[in-house]
Amino acid sequence: MKIVRTSYFKNRPADLEWFYDWANRIQQFSGHSYQKLEIKTELGNTLIWQTGNLNAKKTIGIFPGFRTSPLFWDLDKGLDYLMDDFKIYLVETNGQPNPSDGNSPAIRSLDYGHWAQQVLDELKIEKTFIAGASFGGLVCMKLAIVAPEKIEGVFLFNAGCLQPFSLSWKNLSANLKPILFPSKKNVLSFLDTAVFYKPNHQLSQEAEELIVEYQMNVLTRYKDKTQKPYYMGDELKKVQVPTYLLEGDKDILFPFQKSIANAKEQISSIKDVIVFENVGHGIETYRPALEKMAGCLNASSVK
Repeated sequence: MKIVRTSYFKNRPADLEWFYDWANRIQQFSGHSYQKLEIKTELGNTLIWQTGNLNAKKTIGIFPGFRTSPLFWDLDKGLDYLMDDFKIYLVETNGQPNPSDGNSPAIRSLDYGHWAQQVLDELKIEKTFIAGASFGGLVCMKLAIVAPEKIEGVFLFNAGCLQPFSLSWKNLSANLKPILFPSKKNVLSFLDTAVFYKPNHQLSQEAEELIVEYQMNVLTRYKDKTQKPYYMGDELKKVQVPTYLLEGDKDILFPFQKSIANAKEQISSIKDVIVFENVGHGIETYRPALEKMAGCLNASSVK
């Protein structure tokens, strides 16, 4: 595995102190207990949060979207639907703004898949379900290609690998404003325009404030050099594991119709496509989507 980029916090000790305090507040807010695991991979140290039913036989690994944390999935107790039946591993992806080392491989290689396989091996997970949002969906597809024997099923939440990033003015404007001019106003505008679709798809005020705080801190305190996701195209034909698409019909980053059409053309092992009305890009924060995934996980078709 070759490291091609290294991202980093500008003041790592202070920034990690902030991050762990932020994570602890999410833990308190959700009422769920997270166990912090640190492992060695070829991309350096990797942090994983373990939660759920630690005695469960079934496991699920969750990979976050770009410039997010897997802890976003548990805002407003989103993981409630999985807590009783699954041992859950929330993976802080290397190269993203979190305590894992900032090293990242070439995005068009399969190395993120090999890295994810190392994560499973270090955790001694022989077989598992996996789920990924946006960039995390790309990581899931890479893992499904390099280690299909370890995957029981994949759940893609508005995956960032099923089409190119939309170049519409609305999408570019929403995404670039907080990057070029980081402010609470611009972050809120991005969330309202691209991530959520209020009033149907929104979080509690406290949960939204935690996302705003995270975005403001990583936009101003984290030097991002990681390569961005891309449309995997014919690579997806190598995926042979059961795959489920969960799409929000108001996603402006990766419009759902094109993602579905491309996925059906490229992935022969699609088991179901579920479209949620009036849901934005941040579908991993939408409780009905997580409830639907839990139902699929417990259905006989994916056991």
